[in-house]
Amino acid sequence: MWLLGLIVGGFIGAVGGLGGALLGAAVGLAVGISSSKKPPAGDAKWQQDVDQALAQLHRRIEALERGAAPGAAQAGLVPAAAAQPEPDPRPQPQSEQTAHTAVGVAAPARPPTEEAAIVPGAQLAREASSPAAARVSSDNPLTRWLFGGNTLVRVGVVVLFFGVAFLLKFAADHGLVPIELRLTGVALGGIALLVVGWRLRTKRAGYALMLQGAGVGVLYLTVFAALRLYRLLPPEPAFGLLAVIAIFSAAVAVLQNSRSLAITGAAGGFLAPILASTGSGNHVALFSFYAVLNAGILGIAYYKAWRELNLVGFAFTFVIGLLWGAKYYRPELFTTTEPFLILFFLFYVAIAVLFARRQAPRLAHYVDGTLVFGTPLIAFGLQTALVRLMEFGAAWSAFAVSAFYLGLASVLHARGKEILRLLVESFLALGIGFATLAVPLAFDGRWTSAVWAVEGAAILWVGVRQGRVLPRVFAMLLQLAGGAAFVVGADRPYGAAPVLNSFYLGCVMVSGAGLFCSYYVERNRHRVSQVELIASRLLFAWGALWWFGGGLVEIDRQVPVEWGRHPHLVFFAASCAAFGGLWRRLDWNMARYAALSILPWMALTALILVLGVSWHRHPFAHHAYLGWGLGFAVHLWLLRAHESGGASWPGRFHAAGFWLLAFILSWEAGWQIDRYVDGQRVWPLIAWALVPGAFIALFAGGGDRLGWPVSAHRRAYLYTGALPLAAFLVGWMLWANFASNGDPAPLPYVPLINPLDIAQAGALLALVAWYLAVKRLDMPGVWLPSPPAALTVLGVVSFIALNGVLLRTLHHYADVPFRLDAMWRSMLVQAAFSLFWSLLALAAMIVATRRVLRPLWVVGATLLGVVVAKLFLVDLANTGTVERVVSFISVGVLVIVVGYFAPVPPRPQEKTA
Repeated sequence: MWLLGLIVGGFIGAVGGLGGALLGAAVGLAVGISSSKKPPAGDAKWQQDVDQALAQLHRRIEALERGAAPGAAQAGLVPAAAAQPEPDPRPQPQSEQTAHTAVGVAAPARPPTEEAAIVPGAQLAREASSPAAARVSSDNPLTRWLFGGNTLVRVGVVVLFFGVAFLLKFAADHGLVPIELRLTGVALGGIALLVVGWRLRTKRAGYALMLQGAGVGVLYLTVFAALRLYRLLPPEPAFGLLAVIAIFSAAVAVLQNSRSLAITGAAGGFLAPILASTGSGNHVALFSFYAVLNAGILGIAYYKAWRELNLVGFAFTFVIGLLWGAKYYRPELFTTTEPFLILFFLFYVAIAVLFARRQAPRLAHYVDGTLVFGTPLIAFGLQTALVRLMEFGAAWSAFAVSAFYLGLASVLHARGKEILRLLVESFLALGIGFATLAVPLAFDGRWTSAVWAVEGAAILWVGVRQGRVLPRVFAMLLQLAGGAAFVVGADRPYGAAPVLNSFYLGCVMVSGAGLFCSYYVERNRHRVSQVELIASRLLFAWGALWWFGGGLVEIDRQVPVEWGRHPHLVFFAASCAAFGGLWRRLDWNMARYAALSILPWMALTALILVLGVSWHRHPFAHHAYLGWGLGFAVHLWLLRAHESGGASWPGRFHAAGFWLLAFILSWEAGWQIDRYVDGQRVWPLIAWALVPGAFIALFAGGGDRLGWPVSAHRRAYLYTGALPLAAFLVGWMLWANFASNGDPAPLPYVPLINPLDIAQAGALLALVAWYLAVKRLDMPGVWLPSPPAALTVLGVVSFIALNGVLLRTLHHYADVPFRLDAMWRSMLVQAAFSLFWSLLALAAMIVATRRVLRPLWVVGATLLGVVVAKLFLVDLANTGTVERVVSFISVGVLVIVVGYFAPVPPRPQEKTA
């Protein structure tokens, strides 16, 4: 312990240099010594108990090794205290109960059994070889291969294989032994491994199979080295030997029913040209060699449904082909490369068919989605790279692949094998997908995203039907990969034809694939997990985003900019109507969310128009009323379809649509009025009061007589929708009195009967009518200000409006500039204010006295006090002016009149007395 403390302390202290290391070592030594000290005298009992327990354990082990019976405890071999352990209240499994009996627990009237003397090591061995352990080890294929059977042999074979490859390279580089002799020795070694493995096949099957796999790999490597590295064999005999080796390994694997031997032989064959490569890039020899290997895999597939072997060949062939193409391919190599690509494609289509025929009678995932859909995906990607410089090369390739799959599906279907129905449907889906893909590819070479999206949809379809999680996850990720590939290539040129160009059709295909995946997962929600359901909703948003985004980009490309946002509105309305139809026809719940997005889309369009990023000077420009009308029609149609649900959210959509409609019509009415009247600011300004005021007055007066949707959603239109409009009208009246001089040109200005004053009066009447109607209907959950508060608001707004009338009159008839600073400095305005406010105070106080309304009298008196204060604080400074004289005299007379005609009304309790 002290040594450990010394070392650890020194290492820790070394951070601070040599001094720190010495100090840390000293501290660590002290801690180690203190930790290694014996327990103090007070702990002697603890040490004694530990020694006693160790002694008892030692005696038990000796008793077990001698095979003692449970009665050995009475013979003194096991102490009585140890023979009677405290019982464990937890339920014990059978093996633990047996172990308790073995170590000395009393077992009356039961003869000793063999189980009572099980050695713990043997018990662990039995547990390690149990079926449960076998199941655990077989879950992972890599773990099963590496740790199943003789692990050392497997590791040794791998190391040996690489060693042979490196030996060949070393020998070639240094010329140690004649090359013919070296290759012969290596070949004989491989044959020896095969012979030994074959002779041991009945005695030690696992060991024998590994030796045979190593021998096959060595022979592959030797023949290829003789062909490529040393030119000792002409191509024809060399590939004849390779074919013989492939056939031999396939035959041996099939005879012994050894999947591992087949995989080992195939992997060795595929790795041989990589390990022995000289970097010359001779693709004909490489692909010819791989063709022979794949022919062997095809031959095995005719007899055995070994999926792992198929996937090994598939991965090696196409991955190595892809790497070679990225590094060495040139257009002039097309004629020597294209045949191999077609051959490999046909190989793995045939292997997928053979696998399905072998597996179908077992009804156990007989369609290998990786081969069925991965083969055309990768092969077509490589094909497009080969023909990228050929006009319509990708389009013709897609058409050929489509024809091939449709023909293959027809042949399999004509044979009447119902058990292959899923495979036929898969090929049919591929044929249709590539036929669809050929259309945009006929215009340019944008293919990656569309292929991935369509293939992903097909893979997900099969994955859901087979109940396999991995293909479904892969398919969903493939949708995102397709979109990413599309974005990367978005700057490439594409056809100028409207709609029928690769950009828009590519967006449609990415969108359609994502939407299909979302719909199919939601439709089969009982077959998938909750996480996949969430992912399906994200895929729906992904597909909808591509649909709307692609449409908007295409409109911007094809439609003249002078048209503004009219085409966008039509596109939004048509798209949302289509989503609504899908929702109702397919019972697709997610589709209705896209359908209901018509209102947000219209609101966004209106916002863009307001911000001035469009050619629209008014919302109905360029016949945009068609788009707006269609949009609101779709909006109401979708809300009508939700009438039977009983939910509360449609009411909010009705109210929001009402707000947007009022905004659009107000803007359009203002523009039309200004255009036809050719007036000043007041004409477009009054439209913003006329339309909202007309709406709330109409709803207040019409009510249920207006029919659907107002009668069915009174609260949505009369309260939720109308309340913001009422607040807007109040704010509009406050703002309009200061923002406009009320010039009604070409009409003359007449106080109180000019457009602005009439609009304000109409707005006030509409507000009063609406307030009384809502109060009368007494709808639940409705809040409105109390009548006194409403009267206060009405009085304040009316007071401000009347002052605005006064200021505009002075502006038009006395030539006072309609500016705040000019108005404040004008003595005429100040005198007019004093006189006008005094008259208003007089009227209010007289009415209050006659109606015994003390609060109103207080308001009038307060206003009169403000007038008096203004006289001394403002008007008094205007010395020597007529306005000051008029102000003081008029206000004084009015105050006297008020004192006579409008005394203070009695308080409520005085009135009662």
